[in-house]
Amino acid sequence: MISLQIIAVGKLKDAWMREGCAEYCKRLGMWSSVSVVEVEEYRLPDHPSPAQIAECVEKEGERILAKLPKGACTVAMCIEGKMMSSERLAAYLQKTAVDGVSTFALVIGGSYGLSERVKASASLRLSMSPMTFPHQLARVMLLEQLYRALSINANAKYHK
Repeated sequence: MISLQIIAVGKLKDAWMREGCAEYCKRLGMWSSVSVVEVEEYRLPDHPSPAQIAECVEKEGERILAKLPKGACTVAMCIEGKMMSSERLAAYLQKTAVDGVSTFALVIGGSYGLSERVKASASLRLSMSPMTFPHQLARVMLLEQLYRALSINANAKYHK
């Protein structure tokens, strides 16, 4: 059984997002252990300067790096990453697990993205879309895609 750890900056503010994440975490329990680790957001003023934004991204990056499990396959969720179909993601997870990796750490940055250090530590940079989504919504979307990928690998009925 694989282990999935979502490392995400910030807490989910909306109830419907928390409920969606909880539902997919419950469903994922059939095929994996799953946990969500929330990293504290770095506080910025209302109109931050580029230097303040850079500091924010670096500080959040340090917090993320401190939470990465040793030996995990780290996947950095970033807009410039590789786009994959659900089937391709399923194949990637399966091949990586067959190659001996049982823990996956999937990282979602804050509203200003991920630090270069976090991206450099990743085995894969993955993009959901060239469109921009709120980082909190990305968590629900990622959990759904992980559920879909594992259901594909299990030949379950969810993916049509």
